[in-house]
Amino acid sequence: MNKPKLWTKDFFIVSLANFFLYFTFYLLMVSITVFATEKFHATPSQAGLASGIFVVGTLIARLFSGKSIDRVGWKKMLYIGFIFFLLTTCFYFFINSLPLLLVNRFLNGAALGVASTATGTIVAKIIPHERRGEGTGYYALSVTLAAAIGPFLGMFLGQHAGYNMNFTLCIILLALSFVAVFFVKVPKLEFTKDQLANMKGFSFHNFFEPKAFPIAVIGFFIAFGYSSILTFLTSYAKEINLVDVGSFFFIVYAVFILVSRPFTGRWFDQKGENFVVYPSLLLFSIALLVLSQAHHGFTLLVAGALVGLGYGTFSSSAQAISIKVSPKDRIGLATSTWFIFLDGGIGMGPFIIGFLIPFIGFRGLYLCMAVVVFACMFLYFFMHGRKTGKRKPVMQANQVTGAKVSTK
Repeated sequence: MNKPKLWTKDFFIVSLANFFLYFTFYLLMVSITVFATEKFHATPSQAGLASGIFVVGTLIARLFSGKSIDRVGWKKMLYIGFIFFLLTTCFYFFINSLPLLLVNRFLNGAALGVASTATGTIVAKIIPHERRGEGTGYYALSVTLAAAIGPFLGMFLGQHAGYNMNFTLCIILLALSFVAVFFVKVPKLEFTKDQLANMKGFSFHNFFEPKAFPIAVIGFFIAFGYSSILTFLTSYAKEINLVDVGSFFFIVYAVFILVSRPFTGRWFDQKGENFVVYPSLLLFSIALLVLSQAHHGFTLLVAGALVGLGYGTFSSSAQAISIKVSPKDRIGLATSTWFIFLDGGIGMGPFIIGFLIPFIGFRGLYLCMAVVVFACMFLYFFMHGRKTGKRKPVMQANQVTGAKVSTK
């Protein structure tokens, strides 16, 4: 039996559009602090706030976009997010004060939250059910590659061409991808009156998808552990005199995700999520343990490879699980629920971890994070893993919702 086609025109365009969204995010994250410092003489804490307030805007926007996307329309929400993101990115050229920069960073983050919720929801419907894990894995590569290329190019252009060139490049790429999404055929759900009535109001059920909640909670703790690498790896590399080698950490991380993704996604679909998730959590825990004991450059790069195999595999698999267990008419909420917890872990992690470092040091930090991730294997078992053999097939579960699908 032939497998349904995965690499369609629509899948490619949405994945590429998502790559440019996150490419802009990561590129600006490394350049905005320099922009704030050089143009407005911001202190390090003010420059850090200018960078981090973006995530606050993203989180808040995800809450409301996940709730509203089914009523507004998936493609319409995609247009709104892209236009908003493009306009707020253009506005960097006209900012003349630090408070205005903070406001625009918040709005820029909110725009990303709206646009990325739309791309994640649309691609979840485009991916054939039989290739859910494989397709979600390839789609997640758009974020992985953006996380590797964006910061590198942002620092390179900042050194050789200035921050205005960063803004210009982001605007060009966003404009091109915005034009491209016009050619995407987006599945449209037609809801019953009862379903539309249930979408209104401010209940918990209207902001989060309860069925995605267990895997999202686990994702929060795993992202919390990953934030210790994102935020403090550079400082740790300086402390152990491995700065030069440390700069290649995320390159190795991205390479191993690229190499492993075709296999892990296929295993997810053929052998089930437990076959992929348990090893990925174990590998991520081992990666943090290896990182805590790094004394040589080779050890640091081995840790990077294991993080790619561990965290990289888990994040895409968990996103696929959040969609797989949720009703078909609540894919938008399932997507936003997953990313709210993921972003929350990455956003809150540095703040909390920062209090621990003076007491336990960087090596102690990564050792503690290894224990946290290892404990998540048991958390996963009790919250999701032990139930996988008892759950109804997803298509059957989704058919009872009564939502009809058409293509627009």
